[in-house]
Amino acid sequence: MTIRVMLVDDQVLLRTGFRMVLAAQPDMEVVAEAGDGVAALQELRTTEVDVVLMDVRMPKLDGVETTRRICADTDPPKVLILTTFDLDEYAFSGLKAGASGFMLKDVPPADLLAAIRAVHSGDAVVAPSTTRRLLDRFAPMLPGTKQPQHKELERLTEREREVMVLVAQGLSNGEIAARLVLSEATVKTHVGRILTKLGLRDRVQVVVLAYETGLVRAGGHG
Repeated sequence: MTIRVMLVDDQVLLRTGFRMVLAAQPDMEVVAEAGDGVAALQELRTTEVDVVLMDVRMPKLDGVETTRRICADTDPPKVLILTTFDLDEYAFSGLKAGASGFMLKDVPPADLLAAIRAVHSGDAVVAPSTTRRLLDRFAPMLPGTKQPQHKELERLTEREREVMVLVAQGLSNGEIAARLVLSEATVKTHVGRILTKLGLRDRVQVVVLAYETGLVRAGGHG
């Protein structure tokens, strides 16, 4: 199955470099390009896209707002934010807007390709430690309080809430399994139910919601 990729970046040279890397892959095809968010949204009206590589700093409409509009659509493509800095407020805002993760622009080609495949398969591509550092830095911007206020959280079982806290603290499924003395498959099932019950697309959004609701506070403590 070919992954249809769209490149959104105002730097033509960068798009050309990405396109060359992707064109060499048997399972990927660049089906569209845009130099700003407005052009990207117009392109998406007529082009079937699976994954969007999204720059954040662009004229007319930045990558965060473009991501928000894309993710508001029914059955949208996955968005992978491209950023220059590891701890970037734009990356954090992009995750809140619905992106499935972010990568640095100078990432090795193999890592970028792996990220595109992971996003396409439904995984998030922000390492838990990076997610946690991002959230620890930007948590003061969130409206979270000491007690979880999000009504959707009431749908979770006690075990699911426990798993959600550990996901938000940056633990992998294997680490959560060891902590709770469960099988990794069971943890994966719990994570899947959390996503379904809360209407979230991936682990990144689980982490953001855990901070927003106060289920986890800055520093990673529940």
